[in-house]
Amino acid sequence: MRFREARRGPSYVLTPAGPAAIPMDRSRPRPASHPVLDSTRALVFAHRGGAALRPENTMLAFEHGLAFGADGLEFDVQLSRDRVVVVCHDLAVDRTTNATGLIARKTWSELEQLDAGWSFGAGNGHPYRGRGCRIPRLTDVLARFRGHPLIIELKGTNLDLAAAAVEEVRRAGALGRVCFGSFSVSLLKAARACGDDVVTSGGSDEIARALRWSWLGLAPPGRAYQALQVPERFGATRIVSRGFVATMRRAGVVVQVWTVNEADDMRRLLGWGVRGLITDRPDVGVEVVRGPRA
Repeated sequence: MRFREARRGPSYVLTPAGPAAIPMDRSRPRPASHPVLDSTRALVFAHRGGAALRPENTMLAFEHGLAFGADGLEFDVQLSRDRVVVVCHDLAVDRTTNATGLIARKTWSELEQLDAGWSFGAGNGHPYRGRGCRIPRLTDVLARFRGHPLIIELKGTNLDLAAAAVEEVRRAGALGRVCFGSFSVSLLKAARACGDDVVTSGGSDEIARALRWSWLGLAPPGRAYQALQVPERFGATRIVSRGFVATMRRAGVVVQVWTVNEADDMRRLLGWGVRGLITDRPDVGVEVVRGPRA
């Protein structure tokens, strides 16, 4: 039996159809070689640099996470008011810094003065306050951490961010080691439109579609992404399972799971064939994937 996708209101369902119902697969091709996609073993990505260990999305966190032997970094970007691509997860600076307000309403000169270590370690006396932790620019991260695979999450809904981030990565000669992710399919489409050499994950709607097809043991046709960065569960819905991973692997789609911080969970996911662990604890991830360091 074959299946087609029939639209019912805002959602999609899979329903029986005739032999010609599955559309021709015109998926975006994978690059010949890309470190985020083609490692011979599972990779460990320090989530925001290792957010459990150092102030997230700072140079200090990135250096610390890689010092454990993490293969690469996962971090978030958005645009300042003067269109500088900056590295920060939240749309506002309230949670992580000594200031308040939206990043989109602050200039880079304002943002670079903030203390990005201000809120870290509340139970330990805020040990990184006044230690020079700053919100970095994407261009500075690319220059400092050459050679490492990167997952760059495009935040928010401003479509200008996609082109600006791709331009920065291209200028740094780093497109061959970057995978762009986002919850927003619109942002990812804008990134993909910048060139066939842009590698992306799937957005929320694309992940939902992939999950529905995987229940049938089929990969979704017409994929524009080469990787899926997903949580194991989203609310009551299980996304990552042995069957989901196997189906995506047969289609050449790499599954990387966030945010995995417990060793037992890491081992189970690796046993299912997951090819990337995105973790706040790169120290734990490296030990699980590679064994204890000498």
